Amino acid sequence: MDGAILVVAATDGPMPQTREHILLSRQVGVPYIIVFMNKCDMVDDEELIELVEMEVRELLSEYDFPGDDLPLIQGSALKALEGEADWEAKILELAEALDTYIPEPKRDIDKPFIMPIEDVFSISGRGTVVTGRVEQGIVNTGDTVEIIGIKETQTTTCTGVEMFRKLLDEGRAGENIGALL
Repeated sequence: MDGAILVVAATDGPMPQTREHILLSRQVGVPYIIVFMNKCDMVDDEELIELVEMEVRELLSEYDFPGDDLPLIQGSALKALEGEADWEAKILELAEALDTYIPEPKRDIDKPFIMPIEDVFSISGRGTVVTGRVEQGIVNTGDTVEIIGIKETQTTTCTGVEMFRKLLDEGRAGENIGALL
């Protein structure tokens, strides 16, 4: 995981699960966190928003994240979805923070294709779909792939690549894909 967005309600502040999410992020090695303070439209007191921001930053610092330096965007997801321009701008600010604060990771696309298989599905009339995160390399539709495991190595052809229900021509390192074999 290259980074995470921590969403905290301005109306409630950090909840017990907020601490758990930060701890889990630290344990799984999430290198960057951006905070989106949601529901700011429901809080009239600017001091309360500042207090919640301070609490969140201190909590992140407790778990060795740079609480004082990381981006924290105050917004309202609901108002943005309803089309209010000021709140839509906050979502764009969040997207900009993602692009600028979290660096583009180096992917090993020049190495041979490796994807640990997380799950397997049979689709009648089509074949077998294996899902997982591509660790290195690229797989293209039509490529020959080897399935290596406990049993004897098998060779087959990748007849399709899908990511988030969209058909693709290839799957690259860092992406979670389904490969039709």
